[in-house]
Amino acid sequence: MYIIESGNVAAAIGVKLARAQVIAAYPITPQTPLTEKLSEFIESGTMKAAYIPVESEHSALAVCIAASTAGARAFTATSANGLLYMHEQLHWAAGARLPIVMCVVNRGVGAPWTVWNDHQDSISQRDTGWIQIYVNDHQEIIDTTIKAFRIAQEVNIPVMVCYDGYILSHSHMPFDLPDQKLVDRFLPPYNPEDCLDPKNPTNLNSVTLPDVRMNIRGELAHGYMELRYLLQEDLRRSIQVVADVEKHYKEIFNRGEGPYLEEYRCKDASFIAVSMGSLSFQLRVAVDALRKEGIKVGVIGIRLYRPFPDKAIVKALSKADGVIVFEKAISYGYMGTLCSEIASALYKNAKTPFVHNYILGIGGRNIRTEDLVDALRNSCTKGKNTDSADTLGWIGLKI
Repeated sequence: MYIIESGNVAAAIGVKLARAQVIAAYPITPQTPLTEKLSEFIESGTMKAAYIPVESEHSALAVCIAASTAGARAFTATSANGLLYMHEQLHWAAGARLPIVMCVVNRGVGAPWTVWNDHQDSISQRDTGWIQIYVNDHQEIIDTTIKAFRIAQEVNIPVMVCYDGYILSHSHMPFDLPDQKLVDRFLPPYNPEDCLDPKNPTNLNSVTLPDVRMNIRGELAHGYMELRYLLQEDLRRSIQVVADVEKHYKEIFNRGEGPYLEEYRCKDASFIAVSMGSLSFQLRVAVDALRKEGIKVGVIGIRLYRPFPDKAIVKALSKADGVIVFEKAISYGYMGTLCSEIASALYKNAKTPFVHNYILGIGGRNIRTEDLVDALRNSCTKGKNTDSADTLGWIGLKI
């Protein structure tokens, strides 16, 4: 059954269908309608869950950490400085290996204040140990939210589902509602091997010494470094888990996206534009325009950003003559993070395409399709002849 609703409502329905048991809520634009909708579901009795309003985003994630540690399926959502306020707890949730799911409705961060969209908030948290998935439309929002709970449970690592503020969160689009019975078939109940239980008292996440040591049962236990190694290994393993979950979802619901990236007109492309989020759909319009000029350009939208699916990205990009990366975030003092990681992944390849980087849409700055066409045309025309100092460009800048 198709309905027309906002992206925030799509996410809320996904959480409801996933049978989340604890919702921690603190308002921040533009995610607030998501948790408000969940409160309506719970108040009406159509969703059985504990709804816990808190005094800050830091507390919201603390509630999820406590709930997940006690064996409940937990969810929260945030944006911008709210996500930054969670920073300490983001590390804790990943280090404690808790399968929490959080929707990040992307928004620029202060100072100065902005309520408009870019990706600086979630990109700045890339090294906290969370899986990060970026989506392009409302169907992907609801489907990916459901998949995120399965992925998180499979590897015991928390997942962020990131989607563009206002562009997706508040716009209305048609999307198909997954059947509850099929979701239950896809997503088994959360039954952790280890959780807090009054009948079986235990200490979790106490001070860990640098070296391995004997635990209370006389068994050799991991030290801090081993625990970090295992998190890294499981994050890398989750690349395959994401693909397996995607395959399973397609088998049940007969739809889905590529697990790592979405390609458009890339089979014969000499040049490939790369981005994340809804921008990849806008780039398709620019690519169609350039195709009419005889320039063979394609688009790849990166869905899985952390862990970084380097092998899939190299396979998709290595045969191109050039890669042009468009980003709504920047690693201050260097370049866009997505671009630097793509360049790093391509570095050891036998054939290395040139890589150009454009920063755009910061703080919600309007992205004109004609500007995308001009930037793509310029990069495709100049190619490797472009001076390295000119490979980072800004679109829409008024200075």
